[in-house]
Amino acid sequence: MSFKILKNNCCGLDVHKTWIFACIGITDSNKRTVYKQARFSSFTKGLQELCHWLAKYDCTDVCMESTGKYWIPVFNILEKNNIWVTLSHPKYTKPQKGNKTDRKDAKWICDLYMCGMVKPSFIPPADIRELRDLVRYRFKLTCMITGEKNRAHNCLTVSNLKLDDVFSDIFGRSSRSITEQILQHPGETFDVAPFVHGRCKTPIEEIQAAVDGAVSKEQAVKLRQCLNHIDELEMHKSEIEREIFRLSDKYEDILTLIRTVPGFDKNPMTAIQVLSEIGGDMSVFPTAKNLVSWAGCCPHNDQSNHKIKSTRISRAGSYFKPVLVQVANALIKSKKHPEFSTRYRRIKARRGHKKAIIAICRMILTAIWHILTDLKPYTAKGFLEPRPVSKEKVLTASQALNLLKQRGYVIKDEPIFIS
Repeated sequence: MSFKILKNNCCGLDVHKTWIFACIGITDSNKRTVYKQARFSSFTKGLQELCHWLAKYDCTDVCMESTGKYWIPVFNILEKNNIWVTLSHPKYTKPQKGNKTDRKDAKWICDLYMCGMVKPSFIPPADIRELRDLVRYRFKLTCMITGEKNRAHNCLTVSNLKLDDVFSDIFGRSSRSITEQILQHPGETFDVAPFVHGRCKTPIEEIQAAVDGAVSKEQAVKLRQCLNHIDELEMHKSEIEREIFRLSDKYEDILTLIRTVPGFDKNPMTAIQVLSEIGGDMSVFPTAKNLVSWAGCCPHNDQSNHKIKSTRISRAGSYFKPVLVQVANALIKSKKHPEFSTRYRRIKARRGHKKAIIAICRMILTAIWHILTDLKPYTAKGFLEPRPVSKEKVLTASQALNLLKQRGYVIKDEPIFIS
């Protein structure tokens, strides 16, 4: 079986930690493909040699698969040399088993790309990639802080200090003051009244009973290290956030549009997380459905003989979907935005909570795509528009009133005048 050659002078790269195997497909005058292969070092000098080798054969199109983090320095060098790089998921370039070497992998990637059988991955501009890296590192710092807080909470629990029963936040102002006093004077009984903030609603007697425990020397050392580590991580997180805000200053117009979407106006970092993942140029996504699919918020196709085997969503958007789910969980409880809560209740009744939340995430992404494409603020008009039914339906007066209320209409009783 033969394929029609769609592109000429294309290169396929098989990237490893130490070596890079390259293969260029050149179509001659007789429409036959001639291959040129070479191997380069993954150091910067070897990447420069790769660029000179590509220029020698007048090759400006390169395709490679995303293997770990090894493709990133290769992509950066090729991008600076004005070479168009197509990054593909390994599942689209997987070679045949039993007939696989590094050189054959590079040739196989080249053939697939020349025949137009490679789906390119979305790679944002360099400044967005830098912003994305910092935002994801901030997420990692948040996870580390949460882990240290859990370990500190465990130290208090095994020492029979029930601060979590009397304080909503055991790392708040009052609770932290009491914890510091316990660490400075372990095993001693003291009055907690001077350490409790005036706005605390818990009675002093309950707080005094909650700290009636004993911290061992070993647990005190562990708790002290956990608290110090939490303070250090919080300092690092604040420094990262300052750098994130500095990088996002030039996208203030786009961030202002994103913050018009419900749920993104409270914390300024939420809109920056969205910008760092999808960028500000929506021309890379032809429709809103492409953006939803890229974010992993739509069911995949697994159907054969008119039987649907699975409708699970993909694993894409591992850093993006948690933000959307958090916003969606807040919107379904809000009375100010009935377009989200109404759709959530309607889908939850049939499909359950998880599928309904993903549907709300899809609504949010669709709204973001439209406001960044049209450069207009969010409006709920598109979600609340009346949609005519395909066939006639008979409703009672109460059902009709409920339908109008669900669509956002406010019904007022008019006074009746009797003459």
